[in-house]
Amino acid sequence: MNLIITCQRNLEDPTILEIQNMLERFGDTEAIIEKTVFSGIIQVQTSLDNIKVIDNFREIIDDEPWLIKYCSRIIPIQKECESKLEEITKVAIELSMIMKDDETYRITIEKRHSSLHTKEIISSIADSISNKVSLENSDWEIVVQVLRNKTGISVIPQDTILSVDKQKRVELD
Repeated sequence: MNLIITCQRNLEDPTILEIQNMLERFGDTEAIIEKTVFSGIIQVQTSLDNIKVIDNFREIIDDEPWLIKYCSRIIPIQKECESKLEEITKVAIELSMIMKDDETYRITIEKRHSSLHTKEIISSIADSISNKVSLENSDWEIVVQVLRNKTGISVIPQDTILSVDKQKRVELD
């Protein structure tokens, strides 16, 4: 999976069609789009660059906002691993190499059906990265999406995750 897309509960089917239409429009007719066991969460494997997909979604929202009715958030995933603290930490450290020494970061964790503790994950990652943490105004966001026994992780510039409603509101301003 290289994208996690959230939607309202029980609207997974129309959301999947919406995602499929958008990805085809962006040039990927072979994307694998699947419901997860979690209500309102869809995983996507696309051959397209996931950050470019998010940028394309932003453009659609800016130009034709009525085309995006069901997607709530679009979260890029750079790497997947088992939902084990050591694995998550290892991947997060590996991906964090993109940060320059003077850049700051924050860690965002979303867990679903996992016995891992958020504070444990944050401590394990933060203890291993020498950069400064900035919760308010960070350069980078370390995103950890725990979906039961598999976890998706990204180290992305702040505000990369697309919140469709927020983007639509920006357009109205």
